Amino acid sequence: MGLIARTIEAAGIPTVSIMLLREIAEKVKAPRTLLLRWPFGHPLGEPGNRAQQLTVLHAALTLLVEATVPGTIAEPGYRWRREHYTEPGAWPAGITQ
Repeated sequence: MGLIARTIEAAGIPTVSIMLLREIAEKVKAPRTLLLRWPFGHPLGEPGNRAQQLTVLHAALTLLVEATVPGTIAEPGYRWRREHYTEPGAWPAGITQ
């Protein structure tokens, strides 16, 4: 995904990638990466866990708006199944619902 993201960014469309391995994120040099240390196949969270999934999407969109340095890798530190998630509040400036 990071290689595709770089091509899309070159066309002027901002991107953010959600990845599960730092080594891959560093090698493909995606413009913006949200790094989650979760099981493979679950980049957005547990099936049926709406609050967790919305939290990940909120973090990804926030990174899209706020990251100013190319190659940013943000690691929010969310835990798999051991954290209580509530639906995110306000969106960052520049994102409308």
